[in-house]
Amino acid sequence: MTIAELLANAHNGSTRAVGRLLSLVESDRRDEVLALLGDRTMRVIGVTGPPGAGKSTTIAVLVSAYRRRGLRVAVLAVDPSSPYSGGALLGDRIRMAAHIDDADVLIRSVATRGHLGGLAAAVPAAVRLLADLSYDVVLLETVGVGQSEIEISAVADPAVVILNPGAGDAVQAAKAGLLEVADIVAINKADRDGADQTVRDLHAETAAPILKIVAARNEGIDELVEAIEAHHRADDPVRRAARARAQILSLAQSALRAHGGLDELAGAVAEGRLDVYSATRALLSDAGQEPPAGPPDDRLDPS
Repeated sequence: MTIAELLANAHNGSTRAVGRLLSLVESDRRDEVLALLGDRTMRVIGVTGPPGAGKSTTIAVLVSAYRRRGLRVAVLAVDPSSPYSGGALLGDRIRMAAHIDDADVLIRSVATRGHLGGLAAAVPAAVRLLADLSYDVVLLETVGVGQSEIEISAVADPAVVILNPGAGDAVQAAKAGLLEVADIVAINKADRDGADQTVRDLHAETAAPILKIVAARNEGIDELVEAIEAHHRADDPVRRAARARAQILSLAQSALRAHGGLDELAGAVAEGRLDVYSATRALLSDAGQEPPAGPPDDRLDPS
């Protein structure tokens, strides 16, 4: 079956075709799929935070909230550690059981390990495909704590950081850089002791809106949705361009790291046969980029 036929079947409601297309956009055939897609866009809401914070439970109730609004919703659970769906993502699917039979809800695991560009490569192509298939919202969950939490700001807007009261979550989130990417902070399990103190601690660390929720009881979710909507209404071309630039840079840097001549150039620099600036110019030139005129910036900008 051709990609065009798969796409036609997906538009006609075939979940198997959607799954095969999502696998293709995660592979080296990504460009073949993208070439057949329109330019429809959709919203991407990132949900991140430390393990056990309640990300999956929060996403499950957000799915319900958006479905009540008549929107088609896709959930992409990003696993940076394995190319296969492991135990953590199985747990996510169990929490989503209420939506399994809903034809307007898609739940998909996305592996980033081994994919050129990590999250920045794996997600935008899937989002374009889902937009073409008339989904309205993507809820993007990153699993665990790692680089993908920081990368989420390049592909999602807003990035919602889920934390718990006490247990030093606020301090750890600040140390991990999570608060730097947070557009909204949600304190889940806010019925526990220490919730108010955690909010006070966070106000000292971030200017992002901070909300208290109890996802397991659907408390505070309407307010969280409204905060997400307010952030979306404030989006502008400058912020969209900044996200696009971050994605481009991430892919470009990953491509350069994977370049076949990098090790040879590094060896030449290590042996003193070449200086680092000349090596950088050679790498960029060989990759088809215009080499910088002088010592390179610490960012490898392909523009």
